[in-house]
Amino acid sequence: MTGAPYCLGMRILLVEDEAKMAAAIAKGLRHEGYAVDTAASGDDALLQARVYEYDAIVLDVMLPHTSGFAVCDTLRREGRWAPVLMLTARDQLDDRIRGLDVGADDYMVKPFSFGELLARLRALLRRRPRERPAVLEVGDLTLDPATHAVHRAGEAVMLTAREFALLQFMMEHPREALTRTSLLEHVWDENYAGPSNVVDVYVGYLRRKLERPFGRALIRTVRGVGYTLESG
Repeated sequence: MTGAPYCLGMRILLVEDEAKMAAAIAKGLRHEGYAVDTAASGDDALLQARVYEYDAIVLDVMLPHTSGFAVCDTLRREGRWAPVLMLTARDQLDDRIRGLDVGADDYMVKPFSFGELLARLRALLRRRPRERPAVLEVGDLTLDPATHAVHRAGEAVMLTAREFALLQFMMEHPREALTRTSLLEHVWDENYAGPSNVVDVYVGYLRRKLERPFGRALIRTVRGVGYTLESG
């Protein structure tokens, strides 16, 4: 596990039927700032992928009833293009070819290091489903996902993991009116059971760190909807 979190403010679907491995991977990803939903079967994975919009899917090949190959193939046929990183204990070239043929974006053979899994996820998230710049810029605000660095007007701003995750999602949709529900779904996962006003609380944290010291507004409240990130 890395020392400094790489919080990407993104929602991941982890599909793994081995409970201990699923728990370990999910815990590691959440520590890095990802929102993580889990599924233990191919059928459950398809159900969740049809309900939620995921930024990436980590998909084990060997699943009960419906294989990872079948899950990926079905998602692609349905027009769901979230990047898919396939995991398998097999090290056969034919299996890797098959995984890529059904639409997987990358392939990892077990056992693997958690650091490599993170690096591959970051690479997939940067380029799919649309090209993402290595450093996000909105007005005088910059955010670097790889180094977890945020600057405004050239000055470094220290954020917590969750603050960083929220800011990144907003910077990926500048000048868009983002609902509180969309912010909650992308920055927190389905297991969140805390206060209902958590989005408002964290927007308040961002305002204190990104607006007050600079004397310029950045996040605008859209009455009855949510928030929008202006260019500052």
